[in-house]
Amino acid sequence: MALTATGGLLGSQLILGIISLMSPSYDPKSWHQFLIYIGYNVFAFCLNAFANRIIPHIDRGAIIWSITGFVVVSITILACASPNYSSAEFVFGEFINETGWPDGVAWLLGLLQGGFGLTGYDAVAHMIEEIPNPRKTGPFVMITCVAIGTFTGFIFLMCLLFVAGNIDDVIASPAGPLLQILYNATSSRAGAICLLMFPLVCTVFATIAIMTTSSRMAWAFARDRGLPASKFFSKVHKGLDVPVNALALTLALVIIFGCVFLGSSSAFNAITSASVVALSITYGIPIALNVLQGRKGLPADRAFILPSWFAWFANLLGLAYVIITSVLFLFPPELPVNSNNMNYCVVAFGIWLLISLLTWIFDGRKNYTGPKVDIVDEHVLTASPSPEVVRTNNNDLDYSEKGKESGF
Repeated sequence: MALTATGGLLGSQLILGIISLMSPSYDPKSWHQFLIYIGYNVFAFCLNAFANRIIPHIDRGAIIWSITGFVVVSITILACASPNYSSAEFVFGEFINETGWPDGVAWLLGLLQGGFGLTGYDAVAHMIEEIPNPRKTGPFVMITCVAIGTFTGFIFLMCLLFVAGNIDDVIASPAGPLLQILYNATSSRAGAICLLMFPLVCTVFATIAIMTTSSRMAWAFARDRGLPASKFFSKVHKGLDVPVNALALTLALVIIFGCVFLGSSSAFNAITSASVVALSITYGIPIALNVLQGRKGLPADRAFILPSWFAWFANLLGLAYVIITSVLFLFPPELPVNSNNMNYCVVAFGIWLLISLLTWIFDGRKNYTGPKVDIVDEHVLTASPSPEVVRTNNNDLDYSEKGKESGF
C-alpha cells in the first residue's frame, strides 16, 4: 500500500514547483507538501467510496487526457523552442554521472526511474474480478499499457531533452526539472504552468486508480482471511457496493506514511523504496514458479499464447531484470555514503519481512487458506471466492465461514 502514497507525493511536488516558479523567494516547508498530499488522497478516497460507479468513466478520461497531454506538450515545446534545440549528440550520446559510482552502475541505478514509468500493469490482476471477459481482456490490457507507456515515454523524454536548455539549471531548479524544462522551452511562466497541468492532472488520476487497486487487494486478502481482523475488512457496503473498510484502511496507512514524511523524508523514501523492491519481487515470483514448472502449469487453452522460444526468453530476461534491480535498488544513490544520502530501503525492507513473518506465524498459518479453485477440466483452473457471502445486520457483505453454515 505504500505505493498508494506516490501519487499524492508526486502531485504535491509539482504544485510546490509551480509556487517556486512564480515566487522564487518561496521557502517550501514539509508541512506544505503534507497538506497537499493529504488533500490528494482524501479526494481519491471520497471518489472511490461515494462515486464508485463513475470510476470506469474516470479511467477512460485518464487515458484520453494522458495521450492528449503527450501530444500537446510534445508539439508545443518543440514549436516554442525552435530552432534552439540541444544537439543530437547531447540527447543520445551525453552521459552525466555525478553519483560517484562507476558509469555502468550509475546506468543500472537509473533503471528505477525508467521502470517506474512502465510499472503498474499488475493493477489489471488486482481488478480482474471486476473486468468483463478477463481471460482475454486482462492480457490485452497489460500488453497495451506497457506498449503505450514505452512508446509515449521514449518520445516524450526525447522531446524534453531536445528543449532542456542548460542542464545544470534544470538539475538545480527549485521548481523541479520538468517545470524548468517547460519554462526553458516556452520562455513563459504561464505557458509552462499550463503545460504542466497535463501531468499534474495525471497524478490525480493515478492517485484515484492506485487507491482503487490497493483497496481491492486489501479486501481480497481479507476475504481469504489473510489479514488481522479479516472479517471486518472483507465487508462490502451494500448501498455503496464498495469495500469501504478496506478503503479506510488504505487511506489510514497513506496518512500514516504522510506523517512519517512530515517527521523524516529519509524514512518516507525508505518505505516507498522498499515497496518498489517488494513490487519488483512480486513480479518475479510467478515468473520463477512458471519457469520451475517448465512452463507446464499454464492452461493449454488460454487466450494468449507466446511462441515457446520467445516465452522462455521473456521469462528468463524478466527474472534476470528482477534479480539485478532488486539488489541494485538497495544501493545508496551516491558516493561517498553518509547519514544523509544512505539508502535506508534495506532497513525498511527488513522490517517489512519481519512483520510479514510474524503475521504469518501468529495469524496467517492458522487462518489463511488462499483463493480456492474449481477444476473445470484437466487443463483449466478457474478462481472462485474462497469464503462465502452472507448479509450482516448493517447491510454489509460478510465474507466468512458463516456463509457455509448458513447455506448461502
